[in-house]
Amino acid sequence: MVELLAPAGNFISLRAALENGADAVYFGLNEYNMRANAKNFSIDDLAKISKTAKEYNAKTYLCTNIILKESEIEKLKCNIGKIADSGIDGLILSDIGLIEDCVSRDLEAHISVQENVTNSYTLKTLHKLGAKRAILSRELSIEEITEITKKSPIETEIFIHGAMCMAISGRCFLSYGLYKRSANCGDCLQPCRKNWTLTFEESQNDLVSNTSEVDDERFIISKSYDDSYRSNFFSPKDMCMIEYIPELMKTNVTSFKIEGRARSPDYTGMVTGIYRKAIDSYLENPDDYKTDPKWIEELQSVFNRGFDTGFYFNIPFETSETNQSKYIKKDIGQVVNYYNRVNVAEIRVWDELKISDKIMIQGETTGSVTHTIDSMQVNNENVEKVDKNSNVGVLLPSKVRKNDFVYKLIKR
Repeated sequence: MVELLAPAGNFISLRAALENGADAVYFGLNEYNMRANAKNFSIDDLAKISKTAKEYNAKTYLCTNIILKESEIEKLKCNIGKIADSGIDGLILSDIGLIEDCVSRDLEAHISVQENVTNSYTLKTLHKLGAKRAILSRELSIEEITEITKKSPIETEIFIHGAMCMAISGRCFLSYGLYKRSANCGDCLQPCRKNWTLTFEESQNDLVSNTSEVDDERFIISKSYDDSYRSNFFSPKDMCMIEYIPELMKTNVTSFKIEGRARSPDYTGMVTGIYRKAIDSYLENPDDYKTDPKWIEELQSVFNRGFDTGFYFNIPFETSETNQSKYIKKDIGQVVNYYNRVNVAEIRVWDELKISDKIMIQGETTGSVTHTIDSMQVNNENVEKVDKNSNVGVLLPSKVRKNDFVYKLIKR
């Protein structure tokens, strides 16, 4: 059975991933990982992460996937013992110099996508060094992945959802060139996601497309008010493979990975839950698998840049705009208490709330819970609406906890 591997940027995301069916989670420390701008964890958090994941029989993988210079790798090697003692299952490595250290401490060594593994010969070499798994390059097609996995002596892993990078598996110098902040050291400021202005020298041979209806278009260029041309041509759409679960399953890879450690807990919970349903649906009836249209709608409801299939079927050419989530998340309150016997959450709200509003509640133990309000009470009286700065009882089947954050989801 394939492993569903979900991201965790903080403890709320960790719980959201596990509650929604992740078989394994991956996460980073404040150092050594490719999401330096995410909240991340400290080395002292690892034991708690491991303990929490074990409650769900899930595995835990720590990302150490930046380019490590001499002083950094020495420091990490010194911490391997403490990392192993925390009880986590393995490390995701971009530096093969750490494989032996992992194996000697009974930690699984997984080779990062940063290593750009694109053939079975590399996998055989990694096997000799002691690696248990390799994340295959994002630039491979379904056919290439199937052929490589067939010959591989170790486990393979592929990305199935989330952000894609303009550079080969994230090896980019744009952020460093502009801001002296290195993507290869986890500190990318993502200038590729901005809207760029184009200038060019006039020539009779120049063809500039400003319509998305051109058949052979490679990226969309639009004319601006000042007669300059603008484009998001550096910014690929997000990968979404929910419609191609059968094709992915037939590659026989070990693990399906969701990108998104820097994204919100509701993204983590929603995406993990949808792919859990899809995988389980396929396993129950492989010959009659159908993508539920609601899955795509729900995936579109959380942060995304539009969807594409990456390199799995062809070279991606569609570029993204900004966040295309269908909802804005507005901070409106906090949980005061939850009454288990009657499934009611008491919420202190600092904004108006009414029946039919869609809310999201998030907390370290709760994870991320979404609910459409169908029953509210104030002083034991049913109400249709409550004003700002009120306490209200909300019928809520999912258990939440005191001090959890409450958000109202507002359609764009």
